[in-house]
Amino acid sequence: MAQRRMFNKSITSSSRFIMMPPTSRLLYYDLGMNADDDGFCEHFVIMKMTDATPDDLRILQTRGLVKVFDDKVLIIRNWKENNYLQKDRYTPSRYLEEYRQELKLLATDKKSEDTPLYTKCIQDVDTGKVRIGKDSIGKVRIGKERKGKDSKNIAEQGSALIVETIKEFELVDIKNKTYYGNTTQRKACEFLIDNYGFEKVKTMIQLLPKTNTMEYIPHITTPVQLRDKWVQLVSGLQRLQNKQNAEPKVLFS
Repeated sequence: MAQRRMFNKSITSSSRFIMMPPTSRLLYYDLGMNADDDGFCEHFVIMKMTDATPDDLRILQTRGLVKVFDDKVLIIRNWKENNYLQKDRYTPSRYLEEYRQELKLLATDKKSEDTPLYTKCIQDVDTGKVRIGKDSIGKVRIGKERKGKDSKNIAEQGSALIVETIKEFELVDIKNKTYYGNTTQRKACEFLIDNYGFEKVKTMIQLLPKTNTMEYIPHITTPVQLRDKWVQLVSGLQRLQNKQNAEPKVLFS
């Protein structure tokens, strides 16, 4: 089963998603992170882990984002819109046969027209060779020198931010000082910066020494771990904040 999951902005930025309570939105992310390669998930386990309520799950089903089969298993209806795996990475769900009839009914459900279970692959792996047309050989490229300088400046700036990111991680675990030349860790830093911005990433790294001691929040010490567990970390912090806001404040002691 794949260890990474994605969420399509056409879903998470839609009005039907944004209008849900924060706890329902967080539950959707947690279900997505823990679903199998066909979108099946044991919701009871996830709700126990995250302190989500039955109302949170009911709202997700009302919005057409999940289909609850019973008190144990549900399926995320937009699964293939969020995630599409190549055949060599795909592991069939053990629930496909068990819920075969329910899936057939769901496929004919009118609501499923708006929230399909399966969509076409939007990111095929290209195994063919790149061919350069004869007409393109020898053509003059306008501003080639300028573009080359701009690309070099951008690359240098990006490299500096990667170094700064790894430097921040040294405060989390001193072993990170060996990662400046590690391609895997540098690529993870680049991914984090490109997707979340350097300042936000820096803030999250500075929280890690404290969050790593907290229960139910992922333990993160490297750039790769932060990249892979970003959504879980954000969800855990949000739940913690909601819990603190719900606790009665003591005015006098």
